Amino acid sequence: LTDKPLKQVLAKPDTSGRLVKWSVELGEYDVKFEARPAIKSQVLADFVGDNTPTECMEENPSESEKGIWKLSVDGSSCLTGSGAGLVLTSPYGWTLEYALRFKFKATNNEAEWEALIARLTIAKHLEVKRIEASSDSQLVVGLENGEYEAREDLMMKYLTHFQGMKSAFEVLRIIKVPREENVRADQLSKLATAEDLEKNQTVLVDYLERPTISQAEVMDIDDLQEPNWMTPFVIWLRDGILPEDPVEARKLVYRANRFQFRDGILYKRSFSFPWLRCLNPTEADYALREVHEGICGNHTGGRTLSHKLLRQGYYWPTMHQDAINLVRKCDKCQRNANISRRHSQPLTSITAPWPFV
Repeated sequence: LTDKPLKQVLAKPDTSGRLVKWSVELGEYDVKFEARPAIKSQVLADFVGDNTPTECMEENPSESEKGIWKLSVDGSSCLTGSGAGLVLTSPYGWTLEYALRFKFKATNNEAEWEALIARLTIAKHLEVKRIEASSDSQLVVGLENGEYEAREDLMMKYLTHFQGMKSAFEVLRIIKVPREENVRADQLSKLATAEDLEKNQTVLVDYLERPTISQAEVMDIDDLQEPNWMTPFVIWLRDGILPEDPVEARKLVYRANRFQFRDGILYKRSFSFPWLRCLNPTEADYALREVHEGICGNHTGGRTLSHKLLRQGYYWPTMHQDAINLVRKCDKCQRNANISRRHSQPLTSITAPWPFV
């Protein structure tokens, strides 16, 4: 069935010389021309209904597995140390092998958890969203799947940390595999615990200083600073409040034109330098000692010390006198300074008595 103009070729081959060749070629086949009938609308409706995907259709397994990263982990603990072996395989076939050495003592179960968390952290930095991790540790897989119950405090902390990382992935599955299928990760974990690990030049090696769950507990302490020379300027520039004394208020408004309060920091305008950051007494003492006797300090004099801080962009009203007082109190400066031979008072001649009178 066709709607092409082939009727003349098949019915009247002598009408055109060019079409004779086609007639001869088609003559050996039993080809008959029939006009295409009209297509009913029900046929189109059936075609659209049969080929339209629906939500209830089963997902193709190959599509669901597309984009899945494969992760193999294994931990090891022995007398020479603890470590982990990590193997990450992309959907395109390239593999990333990694050996992790622990600088702390860990049991075999703790090493398994550290290996899994370390690899998931790397996958998170690589922006991997779909991952399937395989481990030969029955405890780790059982705790993750809910088959086992965490009774020890360390296992509960590891499980909680792992549950917090699952939100960064769209798909995250942990499966149990036999040790025979996890050979490469096991070899890397043994390499991580070797004594001559520094000589390795073929596998990426990193060191873990402390366990992942041993985060330092920090308590926020509000350091209430005593009122200092910056307090009136900050209150006026931030809150618009002046002192009750009209004379002091007039002085403050006049002097505040040289200051600016921005992002919680007070700055002072300078003639030949950019804006100078104002320091309170505690910060000023730290800056003086750091520049005078810190890593790059050379125990300079008071005047040089104050000008150096001024060039670095710091200011407080008594910086010159504070620098002089710090140099005078510095033990090394007093011990190694040049000794002055100048007399404290001018010399006066004493009239000697006449010897023979």
